[in-house]
Amino acid sequence: MDFKTYHAAPDLLKDRVILITGCSEGIGRTAAINFALHGATVVLHGRNINKLEIIYDEIEGLGAPQPAILPLQLSSASAMDYELLADTLEQQFGRLDGILHNAGILGERVALADYPVDIWDDVMNVNLRAPFVLTQALLPLLKRSNSASVIFTSSGVGREARPLWGAYSVSKFGIEALSKIFADEHAEQDNIRFNCINPGGTRTAMRAKAYPQEDPKTRPTPEQIMPAYLYLIGKDSHGISGHSFDAQ
Repeated sequence: MDFKTYHAAPDLLKDRVILITGCSEGIGRTAAINFALHGATVVLHGRNINKLEIIYDEIEGLGAPQPAILPLQLSSASAMDYELLADTLEQQFGRLDGILHNAGILGERVALADYPVDIWDDVMNVNLRAPFVLTQALLPLLKRSNSASVIFTSSGVGREARPLWGAYSVSKFGIEALSKIFADEHAEQDNIRFNCINPGGTRTAMRAKAYPQEDPKTRPTPEQIMPAYLYLIGKDSHGISGHSFDAQ
């Protein structure tokens, strides 16, 4: 799929309810605004309530559907926390039409021999455990949609292991498997699909932390890779499941 040629209809996401994790900044923030401008009611997740409130106000100011805020600390969330989140969404909306699993942390860029175990656990909790448990908890709501899309965020180091990428790389390999297994296990249900997206090197704070010597202007902005996200979350990708895409 050449996302450069994809143009989303203005009402692509009209009346859709979509949860986006990690939307305080970067790709998640940009996706929230784009999805809202295409008609979606976006459920904003992040760790920083103040940043979420700013995005909330910005979306309302653009005349888009009123969003919702659902704070949750993914690194330490319990099974009950996820159940409460699912109950809240059910009471408020009655269904869910999509999830963009965007939240992620980089961890340390050090050799495995020196990798701090506590940071390893945090990376796995946020990058792999949370997408699994959240998807599992929200499956009943997703199944009520006539065309639900779950997007997991992968990475180039989730397909080819490279030195010094440690827990981040391992978590992204896990995400690729998680997405494929969910897709295969729901292959007979054409109203729900699961795919991965690799955003590629993008002008974000995480990229700057991973490559401090890189000139960020050499990388596309989150806005420039949005066609891939709109395609996968919207009805134009209905029936496509179990695949891993590159946004660039």
